[in-house]
Amino acid sequence: MISRPIKEGFSGVGRHLAMAISSAIAVTITLLIISLFIIFSYNVQNFTKNIESSMEISVMVDYNYEDSAKEDVIQKSIEAIDGVKKVTYSNKDQEFQYYIDSFDDEKTKEAFEPFKDDNPMHDAFYVEAASGDQITEIASEIQKIEGVAEVNYGGQSTVSMVDTMAMVRKIGGFLVIGLTLLAIFLIQNTIKLTISARKDEITIMRNVGATNSFIRSPFVIEGIIIGVLGSIIPIALTVWGYTTLYQQSGGILVSNMFKLVKPNPYIFYLAGILLGIGVVVGFVGSLLSVNRYLRWKR
Repeated sequence: MISRPIKEGFSGVGRHLAMAISSAIAVTITLLIISLFIIFSYNVQNFTKNIESSMEISVMVDYNYEDSAKEDVIQKSIEAIDGVKKVTYSNKDQEFQYYIDSFDDEKTKEAFEPFKDDNPMHDAFYVEAASGDQITEIASEIQKIEGVAEVNYGGQSTVSMVDTMAMVRKIGGFLVIGLTLLAIFLIQNTIKLTISARKDEITIMRNVGATNSFIRSPFVIEGIIIGVLGSIIPIALTVWGYTTLYQQSGGILVSNMFKLVKPNPYIFYLAGILLGIGVVVGFVGSLLSVNRYLRWKR
């Protein structure tokens, strides 16, 4: 027959193993959610940057100011505005040709050909801002310049969309931090229960002169192992899932405006981040628990 102490030992090991597994599962679920939000946030950030880089301010020159000297003054005035990155000039002939080329139908193009001699287009400047956040302010300053007939930049709706995307990224970042703290809390509780189950062993170790660092090390290692084990499934699913999504969608969601980041090397960086989060979560969670116990028993 198995003695009572041995039974209790097996029972304790079983409970500890169950707690470790439950913590690893909790870390797995947490890291899966974190992975989804990192993928979402990074792609939103990439999409926002693409929108910002493609946002140009078109400046139409007044007909009365369409000579080289006056347009040179206008260009220098635009370049002097804070936040302006680049200014490109386009004369009315180029503008007219660009307009005609925007049509696919050849008959439509031919219908506009007679207007070339009496070109109704304006000379124009295309202004690129250093940051999408400055578009509205720069457009307002350009409108004040003498000789500027009209300023267009896509309207407030485009700026609002960029701002909304930035807000979504921030919310995603806060959620990732919150989920990471939750995972630390779960591992901390698991290690706390482990310490409670092995308090007699810890007491004996202290009585024979073991240092706090010697007592602490196995619990910290256990926490790190739980974190690493919890990160294996999220890493595998993230690499497979994102690569499959990119291949199936051709790297495009909904329209050409929403382009996904290429899996290689991005997905492997993300795998490293998830592994790092798992290790840090396990290390911090276990360290907090064991340090609190050792201070309490001091």
